[in-house]
Amino acid sequence: MTGTALTARIPGSKSITNRALLLAAAADGVSLLRSPLVSEDTVAFREALIGLGVPVETGPDGWKVCGSGRAPAAGGTVWCEDAGTAARFLPPFAATGAGTFTFDGTGQLRARPLRPLADALGRLGADARVAEPVGGLPLTVTARGLTGGELTVDASLSSQYLTGLLMAGPLMRRPLTVRGQGLVSRPYITMTQTLMRHFGAYVDEFEGGAIQVLPGGYRAAEFDVEPDASTASYFFAAAAVTGTTVTVPGLGRGSVQGDLGFVEVLRRAGARVEIGERETTVTGTGPLRGGFDVDMGDISDTFMTLAAVAPLADAPITVHSIAHARLKESDRIAAVEENLRACGIRTESGPDRLTVHPGRPAAAEIACRRDHRIAMAFSVLGLRVPGITLDDPSCVGKTFPGFHAELERLFPARTRPYSGTTTSH
Repeated sequence: MTGTALTARIPGSKSITNRALLLAAAADGVSLLRSPLVSEDTVAFREALIGLGVPVETGPDGWKVCGSGRAPAAGGTVWCEDAGTAARFLPPFAATGAGTFTFDGTGQLRARPLRPLADALGRLGADARVAEPVGGLPLTVTARGLTGGELTVDASLSSQYLTGLLMAGPLMRRPLTVRGQGLVSRPYITMTQTLMRHFGAYVDEFEGGAIQVLPGGYRAAEFDVEPDASTASYFFAAAAVTGTTVTVPGLGRGSVQGDLGFVEVLRRAGARVEIGERETTVTGTGPLRGGFDVDMGDISDTFMTLAAVAPLADAPITVHSIAHARLKESDRIAAVEENLRACGIRTESGPDRLTVHPGRPAAAEIACRRDHRIAMAFSVLGLRVPGITLDDPSCVGKTFPGFHAELERLFPARTRPYSGTTTSH
């Protein structure tokens, strides 16, 4: 253990940035989003809103969103690029307006299902049609406003369907009461409700899981975007496996992001964790401890971070309740397993679980599958395993274009040998 203390510069949360963008677009007046994430996904979301007629100005103080207090009324084609949040959040927003809207995106995004969302929009009064055989993009919505009412949404594949409907709720004609059947990634729904309240909406959750949203719209607001907890997981894990101390300012016990809970998993693995009011610090105390099972269903975006470094533990680690991770940018369970096996590590998997056995990882080229989280997770393993390379280092631009530079800034002696073959700064 070196005792080195480092401060990581983590950009704003993608999940918060894109939610705040939509809420500001629906609000009446000019909202200011300070410290938004600037990445491929958030720029795609911002440009999609501009295409829907919502002016967004970028400047040194942040992003100014000029909301009209109502939904789009002109129709048109909306390009979502690779952003799953755009494909799930924007159709309900458009459906509260009037016109015919077609949503489309890359081949990777077309492979992600949207049928539960389209079915829900149909029950609320829109004509929403998905493409076969996936039941995804392109999605065409013929909108004439949404009525509201009561419905149950299949949220077993993604919590984003539920989030998109909730955020559209204040623009509906009647109160919306919705339940998420088989809900995964529950903390993201809590995040959504917190942000909706910040922009003036009434939303409440009742016993049994029913969430009610009242009509009445949103009001403009200023909002500070906190650092991305999912992105911070790579730097917290790096501290744990290198025997250093890493602090992330801006992420404290008041965070609205469930993925900060990843540090509790590192605590189980032997790291020292300190969560303060406005910052979180992780210190590596020695070899990782294994020999445990952990439910990461609520924080599935971070399971890859744990799995990538799990070979360095002293006993197997099993992650479960992550079936929905198979429907993200890649089949993430299969992608992690493939790459660990390429490194000579024994794994076992099931529909919703992955077990990683301890071993001595060998150098290998990581197949990123155009998935930013695969690339970033295995970059952390590369801090301990010389010769780990990435076949697509630039895919990190989806959420953190400066990831490789920041990792090299914090761990120059460890990353220099491998970063020369995996990154271009």
